[in-house]
Amino acid sequence: MTNWTLAARAAKMNSSAIREILKLTDRPGIISMAGGLPSPAGFPITAFTAACNAVMERDGAAALQYSTTEGFPALRQAIADFLPWDVNPEQVLITTGSQQALDLIAKIFMDKGSRILVEKPTYLGALQAFTPMEPVAVGVDSDDEGMLVEDFAAKVGTGADKARIAYVLPNFQNPTGRTMSEARRQALVEKAKELDIPLIEDNPYGDLWYEGEPPLPLAARNPEGVIYMGSFSKVLAPGLRVGFIVAPKSVYGKLTQAKQAADLHSPSFNQRVVAEVMKDGFLQRHIPTIRAMYKAQRDVMLVALEREMEGLDVSWTRPVGGMFLWVRLPKGMNAQDLLPEAVERGMAFVPGAPFFADEAEHNTLRLSYVTVSPAQINQGIAALAAAIRALQAK
Repeated sequence: MTNWTLAARAAKMNSSAIREILKLTDRPGIISMAGGLPSPAGFPITAFTAACNAVMERDGAAALQYSTTEGFPALRQAIADFLPWDVNPEQVLITTGSQQALDLIAKIFMDKGSRILVEKPTYLGALQAFTPMEPVAVGVDSDDEGMLVEDFAAKVGTGADKARIAYVLPNFQNPTGRTMSEARRQALVEKAKELDIPLIEDNPYGDLWYEGEPPLPLAARNPEGVIYMGSFSKVLAPGLRVGFIVAPKSVYGKLTQAKQAADLHSPSFNQRVVAEVMKDGFLQRHIPTIRAMYKAQRDVMLVALEREMEGLDVSWTRPVGGMFLWVRLPKGMNAQDLLPEAVERGMAFVPGAPFFADEAEHNTLRLSYVTVSPAQINQGIAALAAAIRALQAK
């Protein structure tokens, strides 16, 4: 037995509520709508096999060697070319997944007690990445169009208490699936510029639209005021752990230094493989197949919810892209209490409370529809409705 003294920040670290739930539900017979995993059916295995062979045959030694912190130049250029605004590849920093991007941003912006603004609710993984820096995360009221600009302005603060950043997911948000409207995006960018608050725009799902391309990113409207995060996890493969940041030059250097301290650079081989796969417009051909598959599964879930929740005081979002939808249970019902009832009936979800920085709404939950078949969706939503009725009867 040891009596080692850990850093105070270690006590602030916490396990992902989602991963803890997955441990409980990772057993035969459970239909899990809890995880945020993309469907393996969308992984382009043939394309990756060819890309891996090409990289090793052409650049094997370089692919296995140390590389620059900023990232493989061809991949940085490919990302700049793929994004829908004029991006200088020298502003692209390759990260080990977008989760590392959150960690780097936290390290350069946050001190103990720093105020940061997030949506209500927000991505649980961001809260987990920010927590060790011991900021004060303040939830900003949000509706179906995203963060409310009036509440954002009211919660920015002043002086030493002024917010350091505001973190937002405008497209098909995790966990709610909502999309920020054109008018709201423009108003938020203008207000953030007026108040001199950096916006952190996280966009892992933006290419997974079903009913028309979403409005332009926040970063396209004010490149000097927004740090943009992207990832290949949802459109290629999460196991590669390749993400990226597009940052203004004013902070790019500090983000690079933070990454040097973290891991020197993201894996050279993985970066080169992604760059190889992106050649010749592969993503533009591949992504529509994922959209079609996810849209079909979303449609099945929406129909199942309409059918099974009849007569219950339950509402849900209707996402036009992404991987999730958000369910609001009857007033007074706690999703954490509902979970064991649902698991007993063979399905699992993520309770909504962990997605709130403050003032958690316990009668909420998140469902993912992308890794379950239509038959499983129908069976799982029926089980969820039965669990709600059973809990109400107690």
